[in-house]
Amino acid sequence: MIAASGSADKDAVVQFGEAWKQSDLDAMYAELSPDAQDKYDFDTFKAAYDDAAQTATVQGVEPGEARGPLDQDGEDVIALPVDVQTTAFGTVSGEIGMPVSDGKIDWRPDLVFPGLTEGAELKRQTQVAPRAPILAADRSPIAEGSVNSRTTNGAGGIIAGEVGEPQGLRAAQMQAEGFPDDALGGVTGLELAFDKTLAGTPGGKLIAKGPDGKKVLAQTKPTPGKPVRTTLDPDLQEATASALGDTYGGAAVLDARNGNVLALAGIAFSAPQPPGSTFKIITASASLEDGITKPEEEFPVVQSAIVGGREVSNAHDELCGGTLVQSFAQSCNSVFAPLGEKLGGKRLVDASEKFGFNSPPSLYNEDSLKLIKPLESTIPEDLTDDMAGISAIGQGEVLATPLEMASVAQTIANKGVRSPTSIVKDPALAGDYPDVTAVSPQVAAEVKDMMIEVVKSGTGSAASVPGVTVAGKTGTAELGTVSENSPVGAEEPELDVDAWFTSFAPADKPKVVVAVMVVKADGDGGTIAAPIAQQILQAAL
Repeated sequence: MIAASGSADKDAVVQFGEAWKQSDLDAMYAELSPDAQDKYDFDTFKAAYDDAAQTATVQGVEPGEARGPLDQDGEDVIALPVDVQTTAFGTVSGEIGMPVSDGKIDWRPDLVFPGLTEGAELKRQTQVAPRAPILAADRSPIAEGSVNSRTTNGAGGIIAGEVGEPQGLRAAQMQAEGFPDDALGGVTGLELAFDKTLAGTPGGKLIAKGPDGKKVLAQTKPTPGKPVRTTLDPDLQEATASALGDTYGGAAVLDARNGNVLALAGIAFSAPQPPGSTFKIITASASLEDGITKPEEEFPVVQSAIVGGREVSNAHDELCGGTLVQSFAQSCNSVFAPLGEKLGGKRLVDASEKFGFNSPPSLYNEDSLKLIKPLESTIPEDLTDDMAGISAIGQGEVLATPLEMASVAQTIANKGVRSPTSIVKDPALAGDYPDVTAVSPQVAAEVKDMMIEVVKSGTGSAASVPGVTVAGKTGTAELGTVSENSPVGAEEPELDVDAWFTSFAPADKPKVVVAVMVVKADGDGGTIAAPIAQQILQAAL
C-alpha cells in the first residue's frame, strides 16, 4: 500500500542521493527515519559506506532520477538508480529500492551498493597483474620478474630500488586501487616512484554474498603494468660504479645535450654536502651576468680577503689572483668570496635557484614526487649579505648533491639553459619540468672557457683526457666546525673535507657531464675527485 506522503518520501531519497554524490555522510544520515537512526548510529552508518567504498574501490556515485513510491512486497520504496564509478571494476549500475515512511528512509546496511539484497554483504576477489620490468635506455632489463621474485641486473639495481610491503601514501593508494591487503609494491627507488605504472591495475570479481549464495555484480580482467624505460646507459652505469668503487661518495653522469641521467652511483642525490669551490661556477656566472666583473679583470695576488668581517683564506694559504680566468683556474677564495659579497645575498640566491637550488631534482614526474622526495640542494632563501661571501665559495649553509652540481655544469655546457635531469624516457616528463635559462649564452661561453683552464692549467689537471678538451671545476669543502680564530677556506689538518669535481666534455661540442663527490676525503678535489671523474669521462667518450 502506497502512503499519501509519497512526495515527501521521494524528496528524502532525492536528497539522500545528492548527498551521496557529494560524499556528505552527515546529510545522508539526516534523511534516515528515527527508527533507523535508533538501530544504526552514525558511526555504524559511516562504517558501512566506508567499507563498501574500500571493497568496491569507489571513486564516485552518480544518482539518477528517483521513481516511486512503489509497492514492493507490501513495503513502500523509492527506486533510486545509481552509477557507481570504481577503479577496479569500472562503472557498476543498478537500482536501489529505498524503504520509506513519513518522509524518511528506513535504512539498512544492504542499501550501500546496487545489487545487494537484504542480509547480503559486498565482497571482492582480486587478481593482480604481472609486474612490468624496469629497463635501461637500450631496453635491457634493470629489474624484472614478478613482485614476489624480483631480480635486478648490474649496477643499475640500486637505482631500481626494492619491492616489499608498501608504506604510507602508496599503501593507501594501493588499497584504493583494489589491491589485496597483502600485496607487495615498490618501497624504494624507481620501483616506488613508478609503482603505479609498473603494477598495473588489479581485476577480479565484485560479489554480493548473502544467505542465498553469491552473485557476481561486476567482473574485470587485470590490466598489466607498463615497463618503465630509463635513460640509464648500462655500460656507463657499470663504469661509474666501478670508478667510485668502495669510496663513500657519489657520482652523477648526464647527457650534456638534454640533461638526461646516464648513470648514478653512491649518494648521487641522497645526501647533500657543502659543494666547496664547484659552487664558484654559479658565483662566476652571476657576477659576469650582472656586470660585476669581466674575464680579463685583474685581481690582487694575495693569501686572503676580509669578507663579512672575517678573513677568508685560499685553500693552502697560497698567494692567488690575477685575471678572473686565472683566479678561477686556481680556485682563489680571495677573489670569489669578495665577488659574492658584491652580489649580495638576494642576487646570489636568485642565481642559485636558476641553476636548480631550493627545488626538488627533476628525476621523476609530479605524481612520483608525491611518493618519493629526492633531497633538494639548498642555499638559505634569506641569505644575508654578510654571509654571501662565504656562500659564494660553497661553504656556510650551502648544500648540494653530485646530481645538482652535474646539472650546474650541464647548464654551462648547454649555453646557459638548464635542462631537467630526467631518469626516465617512458613515461616521459614532458611538460612537468620546462627548460630554464640560467645565464646568457655569452656568459655560459665565458664560464666554459674558465672551466677549460681549470683542467688545462689549474687545479683540475688530473681530469685531463688525451685528445679531448675537458671543462671542469674542482671543489674542497670543509666539514665540521672551524675554530673561531682560523680563516675560512684554509684547510686544517684535523678538519674533514669533501672532495668535488664537476665537468663536461668535449668542451667544444659537449656530450657528457660528470660530477663526483668524495666524503671525508684524504685530499682535495683535484687529487681525489678529479681522477675518478677522468675514469668516467674516458668510459663515456
